[in-house]
Amino acid sequence: MPKVKVPRKSVSLDMTAMCDMAFLLLTFFMLTTQFKPQEPIAVDMPASVSELLLPDTDVLIISVAKTGEVYFGLDGQHTKKKLLEKISEKYGLSFTPHETNEFLLLPSFGVPVGGLKKLLNMSNEERNLWKQPGIPVDSTNNELYDLIVFSRMSNPKLRIAIKGDRNTNYEVISKVIGTLQDQNINKINLITSLQNKPKL
Repeated sequence: MPKVKVPRKSVSLDMTAMCDMAFLLLTFFMLTTQFKPQEPIAVDMPASVSELLLPDTDVLIISVAKTGEVYFGLDGQHTKKKLLEKISEKYGLSFTPHETNEFLLLPSFGVPVGGLKKLLNMSNEERNLWKQPGIPVDSTNNELYDLIVFSRMSNPKLRIAIKGDRNTNYEVISKVIGTLQDQNINKINLITSLQNKPKL
């Protein structure tokens, strides 16, 4: 009995719906992504094998540059606004609505409180080019202490992290840790870059 050959038909898939979905997802991710703002200093962090991640919110980051300048970074615009109000009360400064708005958008800063108005009135380009002198942490003039106190009053849930350059003088890091311990803050996160765990 002879075999009957079934004619083959070409199969075509309509990819229109798939392309629409891909472009919708791409557009969604492009519109919802928040770019990390440029920080005033680059910190070459030491490596560690710890895999614990820093939380996304309620974080106060104290950065220490290679040359020893201390920078202060805080997340949450509501917390930043309260911090600025407390700075105004303590140091007798008044900030315009424009300066307040600029402060809310700053990722971090490294100037004494007296130079804050100058920093806030600069354009972004000027800020990026200006080498900030750092926040004083000396025993006679420790403005970092006040900033930490005011931030914790504004948001009691804050977690404190230190992001220090691997080549920073230990004396500066010691002063920062001493400032935290003066406020009975003993739980501190150290930000490091991830290194592979040693093989046993």
